[in-house]
Amino acid sequence: MIIGCEKKYESPNYYKKDLFEDERQEGKAYIMNKKECTDASDMVLVSSNVKLVDSSSGRGKSIFIYRLTSGVIEKTTRDSVVTYPFQFLSNQRLKLKKDSMYIFLKKLSGYRFIAEEKKLNYQWLKSAPVYAVGTESK
Repeated sequence: MIIGCEKKYESPNYYKKDLFEDERQEGKAYIMNKKECTDASDMVLVSSNVKLVDSSSGRGKSIFIYRLTSGVIEKTTRDSVVTYPFQFLSNQRLKLKKDSMYIFLKKLSGYRFIAEEKKLNYQWLKSAPVYAVGTESK
């Protein structure tokens, strides 16, 4: 008696199992709401006069420097008076609104040489979106 058996070749990808299949959420970034941004910020300003004045990209992290020529303080933990024009740093390019918008700022950490040269004390709150006044989700 002769018994034959055909062996079918399976590629290594056939045996691959994704252990984190249920935990992976590609393309979905968490966006903070206005209250979370306000709570995490050292200073919150409202202004419609925000302009990009300088940027650097290529080697290392991209940085963007914005200038406010006027604004209103909503929250502060350190300074009670802000002298204008006021500059701050951001690691992301902001989608500036034509109307008044909230500016969520943290105390600047790192960037010692840039801070001294440009007289910067604050940076944009990481992962905070740009909210126009009156259209923010609460």
